[in-house]
Amino acid sequence: MRLDRYLKVSRIIKRRTVAKEACESGRVSINEKVAKPSTDVIEGDIIEIRYAEKVLKARILNISNYVHKEDAKQMYEILLGVEDKE
Repeated sequence: MRLDRYLKVSRIIKRRTVAKEACESGRVSINEKVAKPSTDVIEGDIIEIRYAEKVLKARILNISNYVHKEDAKQMYEILLGVEDKE
């Protein structure tokens, strides 16, 4: 599955266009490599999203084309929450 679609389906990022913009600006990496929106993700990949002074790091546990809102959090495991980098 494409990275931008995964971010939207898993509800890590609410809209696919926002996910695409984040990827294109170099703020999203997979396994410590900057990723494009079209990069394929697989189970076990580590996604890192950098916000202003904050970072979200998560491991992909499940890939599904559609999930209910309640089940979206089962698609990933948070490794590093959105915290200030120090």
